[in-house]
Amino acid sequence: MSNLNTIPIDLKTLVIKIGTTLLSDKRPFDARLLEGIVADVARLKRDRGVNVLIVSSGAIGCGMNALGLSERPKPLPLKQATAAVGQAVLMHTYETLFRAAGGGIKTAQVLLSASDLDNRQTYLNVRNTIHALFDLGTVVPIVNENDSTATEELKFGDNDTLAAKIAAKIDADLLIILSDVDGLFDKNPARYKTAKLIDRVEAITPAIEALAGDTIVETSVGGMKTKLAAAKIACSAGLPVVLANGRIPHIIPHLLEGRARATLFSASADVLPHRKRWIAFGRKAQGAVYIDDGARAALIERGKSLLAAGIVGVQGRFAAGAAIKVLDSAGREIARGLTHYSSAELEQIKGQSSQKIRAILGQKDFDEVIHRNNLVVL
Repeated sequence: MSNLNTIPIDLKTLVIKIGTTLLSDKRPFDARLLEGIVADVARLKRDRGVNVLIVSSGAIGCGMNALGLSERPKPLPLKQATAAVGQAVLMHTYETLFRAAGGGIKTAQVLLSASDLDNRQTYLNVRNTIHALFDLGTVVPIVNENDSTATEELKFGDNDTLAAKIAAKIDADLLIILSDVDGLFDKNPARYKTAKLIDRVEAITPAIEALAGDTIVETSVGGMKTKLAAAKIACSAGLPVVLANGRIPHIIPHLLEGRARATLFSASADVLPHRKRWIAFGRKAQGAVYIDDGARAALIERGKSLLAAGIVGVQGRFAAGAAIKVLDSAGREIARGLTHYSSAELEQIKGQSSQKIRAILGQKDFDEVIHRNNLVVL
């Protein structure tokens, strides 16, 4: 596949996300499929010295298998208990398969919650830990969300997002998302026989996002929408993303050789610095503000800070210093940043000029609601 020739030839660090639908779905745990992927990863690490990190779904799916559950648990405590059982099974399987693949490769379990990336210090600690594992030379980190302890407020939401954030954090050269589809199509291939694979996406525009329909799979969380959102995160950090079918034998070496059907999302030319990546993607948004068209133009076209005068609405409850979404009049997120004012304060000063803030609140520490240095246009 010729479009994949833009994958870095000098590939040093690769992140591979393996989805739930590959590992379990409604079938028994597919150890044979995973065995093939592990063998290819081991060969890539052994022969080319590539640092490989795997983001692996499947803890709840494995737990369902181990416990004989036919349906995904709905109560949170049972879901977390199932994940705890399944995570042990999943890691044991990886350890066994890598040992069988040869080369003395060891695995390391890294379980994360969204709060681990919310704080700047722990955000950096995670990065340093993964690089230390790479420096050991023979270790493949296996990363998963800590489903056993994460609440809805502290969840990434899906492992596609987790994979993109990790890939951006460790300055990976490439993110490969393995699913049960060949890539992004111009229409739903399950419904339309005329659907065509899009082999290359230069930019994830609203038109591209509109191609992603919701996917409902009982044992998985993410669909095509989450994969596009993940690709957007990774591409903004300057790394290409490939979405490919993990059921195809030897898909990873075939991708790297440009011989596989897949969709390549090109890296953005405007790479975000690490701090702005953390603002945009490392922290969970605690709320949102709606802005008018004038403020939208000021942010996007002129690179200005967000002022209270341009805010027309406030969503959620949050404190000063929180990460919040900036939404346009159509409800689309156009930016994200760290707010100088709480939601309660913004309700009072929205639509007002900066000169009136002191009179309204009794004090004024900042002219801007979000300074441009703390703002990322998406």
